[in-house]
Amino acid sequence: MRREFAMPDVGEGLTEAEVLTWHVATGDTVTVNQIIVEIETAKAAVELPCPFAGTVGELLAEPGQTVAVGAPIIVIETAEAGAPAAPSVAPGGAGADEEAGAKIGETGKDGRIATLVGYGPRPGSVQRRPRRSATSGDHRSGAVNGTPRGAASPTVDHAHDVATSPGAGVPLAKPPVRKLAKDLGVDLWEVSGSGPGGVITRDDVEAHIAAPTASGPVAAAPSVGGVRREPIRGVRKATAAAMVSSAFTAPHVTEFLAVDVTETMALRDRLRAYREYAEVKLTPLAFVAKAVCLAARRTPEVNASWDDAAAEIVYYDRVQLGIAAATPRGLIVPKVRDADTLTLRELAVALGELTATARSGRTPLADLMGGTFTITNVGVFGVDTGTPILNPGEAAILAVGAIKPTPWVVDGQLAVRTVCHLALSFDHRLVDGEQGSRFLADVGALLTDPGLALTW
Repeated sequence: MRREFAMPDVGEGLTEAEVLTWHVATGDTVTVNQIIVEIETAKAAVELPCPFAGTVGELLAEPGQTVAVGAPIIVIETAEAGAPAAPSVAPGGAGADEEAGAKIGETGKDGRIATLVGYGPRPGSVQRRPRRSATSGDHRSGAVNGTPRGAASPTVDHAHDVATSPGAGVPLAKPPVRKLAKDLGVDLWEVSGSGPGGVITRDDVEAHIAAPTASGPVAAAPSVGGVRREPIRGVRKATAAAMVSSAFTAPHVTEFLAVDVTETMALRDRLRAYREYAEVKLTPLAFVAKAVCLAARRTPEVNASWDDAAAEIVYYDRVQLGIAAATPRGLIVPKVRDADTLTLRELAVALGELTATARSGRTPLADLMGGTFTITNVGVFGVDTGTPILNPGEAAILAVGAIKPTPWVVDGQLAVRTVCHLALSFDHRLVDGEQGSRFLADVGALLTDPGLALTW
């Protein structure tokens, strides 16, 4: 029996994901829960297990293709109609109340379709590209073979290809044709399909390239040398949307402070001699994180958020500390949970684990959500300072510059000290200038004289 596995919603609110790597090929035998594909959402890379046992009949999406949640991505030929599928799942994942869940492919109480690793999109939540009306006469009309486009794609028992799947939400073409179109720079939405059911073939793509445009010849653009284009998707797409939203929603104010961290660096050297810190990578960032948590107690406004809908300022008891991390897929901000409750050593360990996980691309989605304050360490790139943009929903973000020897006046005498530049951006709707200045001064004071922590 032919069964289709649709792209699941692996994170609340996600509407699409990009196929990164297939771990199976057509003809392979697969078992229930076997990892078959790695996808990238707007937040992280996720491996998907197979909900069916059988033989891979067809891969409906190629690496690099973005697929809407709910669209089929693979066909599995099962032994019989009653082939076992994965056990029931609930929104809470494994261990959730069995009665609260729905079986694979069934509709849950909230109207979403259960999948192996979560639930499909909420009704009406998936945003699709506008289609032409049925009167346009091409393959992009609102229905294919009498089935409304966008309707849920049922399990079918025929051997048709991806073109017959009306829930796909993509132009009707097989992966090799999609790759050809991508290589030639052809938008498949502009190509009329001549195959069965409006399927776009290789000949259709080549004919589209050869056909003259209705507007006649176009003047050639002047040569600008080599050009490379990359699609905006995944983490980069999510980061861009978040930064634009933040920059044009929260009124940013940025303040700067140069700090003599000579004593903090000397303390780090002394701590390294203790057995407790022998196996710990004690970085300057750990001291900054500890100073931020201590200073936030005295200025709770920086650990808060602005709730427009409720017309309230939300103050948080705990610091969910985000650390901006550069990864091959783009910028992500994993969180150190309840950072204000951790000791310096525990912070150092948490930061090391967080950084290693982020660079490997295996940060769980849960660790990317729910932050209350962020630190971005631009100093690792040799940069002195910057003007960081707030993470949406947070009141402040601290940029930490390079730590290096600098001429400094000490007791009226010129000396060489270890200096670091800090830059604090904050949302002026809920953090006044006095509050932001006091917080930044407190962080600077703790890094200048770590002994102050004993008096607070």
